Amino acid sequence: MSVYTEVGRDELVAFLGDYAVGELVSFEGISDGIENTNYFVNTEQGQFVLTLFEQHEFDELGYFLDVMTFFYQHGIPSAHPAEDKEGRYLKTLCGRPAALVMRLSGRGVNSVATLAQCQEIGEVLGKMHLAGQAFKSQRATQRGPDWRQNMAATVLPLLDAESAQVLQDEIAFQAAYSSLDLPFGVTHSDLFRDNALFEGDELKGIIDFYYACDEYLLYDLAVAINDWCVDDSGLIDSQRYQQLMSAYSKQRPLTDIEQDSFNLVLRAAALRFWLSRLQDKLFPREGELTQIKNPDAFLKILSQHRAQSLS
Repeated sequence: MSVYTEVGRDELVAFLGDYAVGELVSFEGISDGIENTNYFVNTEQGQFVLTLFEQHEFDELGYFLDVMTFFYQHGIPSAHPAEDKEGRYLKTLCGRPAALVMRLSGRGVNSVATLAQCQEIGEVLGKMHLAGQAFKSQRATQRGPDWRQNMAATVLPLLDAESAQVLQDEIAFQAAYSSLDLPFGVTHSDLFRDNALFEGDELKGIIDFYYACDEYLLYDLAVAINDWCVDDSGLIDSQRYQQLMSAYSKQRPLTDIEQDSFNLVLRAAALRFWLSRLQDKLFPREGELTQIKNPDAFLKILSQHRAQSLS
């Protein structure tokens, strides 16, 4: 959510004229995150998040906005897009596809998650996976095995010998990922602590559905575990893990094959974010408020899962 595209006040006023949201009061860029340009926008009638999409074409964005609207309509606390006066969710601003999304209360979790927060996330993710079975649109993952293999080949020559060996070993180990017979459906695929807004231990809503896709439901759970259940040193904390898993399983118990495949999927989720952070670090994009997250954090998580499979 760094600012790659700067929006001027006059441009924003003209954009908002197509919505029934009143006059612009204030706006400011959001520095958290990586992929898109985001602004907080305050008008006479409400608070919004304006997103300008830097990675997606206009025609493919309807899927993400439909996912957000679907979950909101099915009782999942989540951000949802505002319609313009002609009922459209998606428009163009400063040459980029853009959407105005209702701003939720609460803040992302910037520190180690509490047990109660892990429970909330496990419960809502289980509910999302159940509700999502009725979602009809489909979208293939853009960060799946093919992407992981291609990105590994790109970054491999730039790694130290030890990291390069881990990466080569892991790509080989995960070769069977695509053929797993696991429950499948619409997933958030990026449910990190900064994509869930809390007031204390109360979940106010899920945001940033722009990696939503059809994937193994277990992968979505693994992404969450690899972020919500880590301790200060970046290792999986057993209490947080048990709390999240217990809450999730009360909504959707794992199948036997999911339990047997969990280590592999946890490793796939860790590898995906290790690689994407390596990409951001080694091939940074220009932006006004960009931030680059440390890829070593996910190398540590991946290494822990690799060690666990040997124990």
